[in-house]
Amino acid sequence: MREVIAQVERWRQGGRRVALARVVGVDGSGPREAGATMAVSEDGEVAGSVSGGCVEGAVVTEALAALEAGAGARRCSFGYSDDEAFAVGLTCGGTVHLLVDPELPGVYDDLRDAIQRSEPVALATVTDLRDAPGGWSDDDCAGPDERSNGGAGTRLGACLLVREDGSSAGTLGEAHLDEVVRRDATGALASGLSATRHYGPTGEARQRSVEVFIEVFARPPHLIIFGAVDFTAALARLGKVLGYRVTVCDARPVFATAVRFPMADEVVVDRPERYLQKVAADLSARDAICVLTHNAQFDVPAIVAALSTKVGYLGAMGSRRTQADRLAHLQAAGVSAGSLERLMAPIGLDIGARTPEETAVAICAEIIALRTGRPGLSLRDRTGPIH
Repeated sequence: MREVIAQVERWRQGGRRVALARVVGVDGSGPREAGATMAVSEDGEVAGSVSGGCVEGAVVTEALAALEAGAGARRCSFGYSDDEAFAVGLTCGGTVHLLVDPELPGVYDDLRDAIQRSEPVALATVTDLRDAPGGWSDDDCAGPDERSNGGAGTRLGACLLVREDGSSAGTLGEAHLDEVVRRDATGALASGLSATRHYGPTGEARQRSVEVFIEVFARPPHLIIFGAVDFTAALARLGKVLGYRVTVCDARPVFATAVRFPMADEVVVDRPERYLQKVAADLSARDAICVLTHNAQFDVPAIVAALSTKVGYLGAMGSRRTQADRLAHLQAAGVSAGSLERLMAPIGLDIGARTPEETAVAICAEIIALRTGRPGLSLRDRTGPIH
């Protein structure tokens, strides 16, 4: 949704109707994850993507047909077992499920405003009623007239927008279902993870009459870079590409300037440990801290302070000799061997990086590998020269 909102607003201001196609489920290997969105105007203009090019043409056709029919949301599936999937180019071996709606969600304005304010919200959408009497098969591309309801007022495409404080806008069509989904959406917001849930017609557990996709729009993860050095600019640029809110922090005002780091969301002149005292409570497993100063005077207090937070990634730049000296200082400061296991240093994956840009790729690749639990060739866990 973040990718298409600006274009949707331009179309709306021009008085044009808009259909949304959203990925609401993927079985096996899929080109894009659930939540990927394409917007299609009534004149056939397109914004966003649901498959990286595999089924885009077919989805545009479905969206235009939905706009012409104007009868409500429909669910479509393209899979490797479908002849049509090969015809439209989905040969990646999976099945992608789409919800195509010729109307914007009733909570669209609230969702748009929340996204623009970076306010965390969860959008719960009814994406299937397949197990209700008269349901449908995954092989179909079924419209609203081919569906039965879960609860009396539940319909395909109904939306409920849930905020962090538990308040909400919209409805899924049944009060008890709203109550249960509101609770689950609040939990999803706390974890930062989108999920698909199944319920009975009035929110009963262990039933599958109603499928609800809970899409979390969390705050962007925070990338904090300590040290206003050459490598920082490259890392800040790549961090922004990956969707991070980037902070550059250095105690030296002559180096920590917005002119040097225009790609950063904020440039802070302060000692690392003092800055972390201010933001520590807001850091979570989604966030990352990179210490690029490779100077024990700044590194050690920064790392000690970072280890007391819940940040998911902590890395520090420097040669192996610098790291050995840094470890000695950290141990002298009372940091336990167990705590030091969180420190990725020397920072980055072992890809032979030399330039600031290559080093930024190595660092971001290590952040991703650690977050997803994929073993990588981290410099920390190898021996020999790092260049």
